[in-house]
Amino acid sequence: MSAPITKPESSRRQFFNGTVRGAFLFLLGAATTLLFRRSQPKRTVWQIDPYKCICCTRCATECVMHPSAVKCVQVYPMCGYCKLCTGYFEPEPISLDTGAENQLCPTGAIKRRALEDPYYEYTIDEPLCIGCAKCVKGCVLFGNGSFFLQVRHDRCVNCDECAIAIACPPQAFQRVPADKPYLMKDREHQA
Repeated sequence: MSAPITKPESSRRQFFNGTVRGAFLFLLGAATTLLFRRSQPKRTVWQIDPYKCICCTRCATECVMHPSAVKCVQVYPMCGYCKLCTGYFEPEPISLDTGAENQLCPTGAIKRRALEDPYYEYTIDEPLCIGCAKCVKGCVLFGNGSFFLQVRHDRCVNCDECAIAIACPPQAFQRVPADKPYLMKDREHQA
């Protein structure tokens, strides 16, 4: 006796129904994933608004990280490359040499290099910077404001309630999107 012959029509119908169900489930899963991702709040991190910062020195003392996750940074296009940099030297230095007694930075984090008389380049050695803002204050008060403080996210643990943000008198700390974590200074805003 020969094997019963199956109808090809029912196999095709089953294949078609299975394909339609699979495609529907795939589209439903993709739509659910897309809606879930859009409903999630965007990740944010702490940052300092350089235009609100008053250089109160609390970034150095209030941060849970030691040394602080806040570091001085410089906008080179704003820098005057001054021989007498008020972010580098004490307001009334004994002499214009790089001796520790003349430097404003308590840790020697600012490095000075002669370019061409009378121009000097100042760079920040971030591992030495404690975020005290003494250089920032000097640069803002007597210079062009090219030094400012920023939270370095490779050091910050991104506390839900930042200890510095709580202690910050002008509330210069704010949450910013993690995909754009830095608030920078520029010449246009400065003017």
